Amino acid sequence: MKQPRYSKSHGATLLEVLIALVILALGVLGMMALQTTSLKSNQTAMTRSLATELAHEITDLMRANQTLARAGSYDIALASAAPTGTAVNAVDLQNWKRRLATLPDGDGSVSRSGAEFIITIEWNESRLKDAPSNQQFIYRTEL
Repeated sequence: MKQPRYSKSHGATLLEVLIALVILALGVLGMMALQTTSLKSNQTAMTRSLATELAHEITDLMRANQTLARAGSYDIALASAAPTGTAVNAVDLQNWKRRLATLPDGDGSVSRSGAEFIITIEWNESRLKDAPSNQQFIYRTEL
């Protein structure tokens, strides 16, 4: 009876499998980091898009009521509450401030400088690691 011939490289395949598993694990960790970064970037982009939309929204409302806007009825400072009442400008500002609250710590202001209107929208990005905490979008327009 012949005895089986053994190769001189005992355990080489086990070592190759372990190295392959380490490389695979590093690849999976890299993909997880890439996915996390992608989600963070998408969240930031969505928030910026919403801020832009809100600036355009108040601009459209002011264009619809140019007489009131030019008279200063839409002027509102950061951190101030929307005016109460049922006047057109008050309802517009109440709804706008309510929508600003959908941003993380969102707030906004409308100010005038001659015929130019400056809409400022602020929010907080501190929930995202490595992002500056306070973000600001400033939109300038003329009516």
